[in-house]
Amino acid sequence: MVVIMGFWLHLGITEWAIIIITIGSVWSAECINTGIEATIDLVSPQQHPLAKIAKDAGAAGVLIAAIVSVIVGILILGPPLVLKIGTVIH
Repeated sequence: MVVIMGFWLHLGITEWAIIIITIGSVWSAECINTGIEATIDLVSPQQHPLAKIAKDAGAAGVLIAAIVSVIVGILILGPPLVLKIGTVIH
């Protein structure tokens, strides 16, 4: 959705670079979280309080990356979207 909107809004190279880095950071955080969860499941198949903390911390990293990506999306896509909608309405 962001990529389609970026093309529609004719984003510049800097905005595209920021969006691509942001998308990559969310995907990277998800991959790291998956690795953490798989490793914890391997070394601690039974439930353990420290395993829960590790898994929660990994999930929190993904959540933080996702929240930041939404903020970046609003900052980059918001102003040109408002301008584009304004020209359509008038």
